[in-house]
Amino acid sequence: MTHPRNLSDWQHEHVFDPGNAAGERGARRVLWITLVAMVVEVLAGWWLNSMALLADGLHMSSHALAIGLSVLAYVAARRFANDTRFAFGTWKIEVLAGFASAVFLVAVAGLMVYASVERLLVPQEIRFKEAMLVAVIGLAVNLLCAFILGHGHDHHGHSHSDEHAHQHAHHHAHGDLNLKAAYLHVLADALTSLLAIGALAGGWLLGWNWLDPAMGLVGAVLIAIWAKGLLRDTGRVLLDCEMDHPVVEEIREVIAALPAAGETEIVDLHVWRVGKQAFACNIGLVTHDPQLTPAQIRAALAVHEEIVHSTIEIQRCC
Repeated sequence: MTHPRNLSDWQHEHVFDPGNAAGERGARRVLWITLVAMVVEVLAGWWLNSMALLADGLHMSSHALAIGLSVLAYVAARRFANDTRFAFGTWKIEVLAGFASAVFLVAVAGLMVYASVERLLVPQEIRFKEAMLVAVIGLAVNLLCAFILGHGHDHHGHSHSDEHAHQHAHHHAHGDLNLKAAYLHVLADALTSLLAIGALAGGWLLGWNWLDPAMGLVGAVLIAIWAKGLLRDTGRVLLDCEMDHPVVEEIREVIAALPAAGETEIVDLHVWRVGKQAFACNIGLVTHDPQLTPAQIRAALAVHEEIVHSTIEIQRCC
């Protein structure tokens, strides 16, 4: 007989989630790499009197701040994992950090638009050799950071519940939004460097200096699109906007498949996410079946292991 999962068991699994540990290790490594590259570029820019180096170093500082926020979120989630004030664990700390990072990405895109428009209206002399060197170094650093974060994401631990969720991967899987936020910041920097290389090559070889600010605008639009997706994903979780998730219909199907299905009706149903692949639900039922109990409902729901907590109220009709 299949037994429903216990909430405390799920919280224990979540606290020691190897995926979280891998994400934290990756974010820490990327943070140190970013900080070292930032310091080197700022010092080199000051020593060589290169605004290109100095500007790229300062730009990298914004991404270091965002990645640092991701690391702090992992640390806080782990530190308060056993704090009973968090009814469903500390996972949403990580989601909140992802939301904040998405807002930061929007700000970065806005600054890119401002700087690009300013340079289109008031063209400035570009030191192509130094700028190309900065862009190539920046691209190499960000590709390394992207590999580290991507490697950590691909090697998340898999529990039995993860295997069950994989069977429904097209609608159940929900990645590490905190790690995704850090990854998008690295990709945004890599995209900026890649576009800069193309624009600088066009300006250097063809004299098209306008390409540099034009590519800045293109990069800003793409970064804004990424930020919008991350804001949507994290916002849905933070606002408990999950009633259109397929798991809701699966709960209804479980109730409809009960032996006395025709005698039982759902009158109240609330479902919300409490982990990457975990949901809680509150179910209100009206039934003519005198034998129906909450334990029977939980046993029936146990086939969907992503449902880790359920509150069930049954009203009997005479």
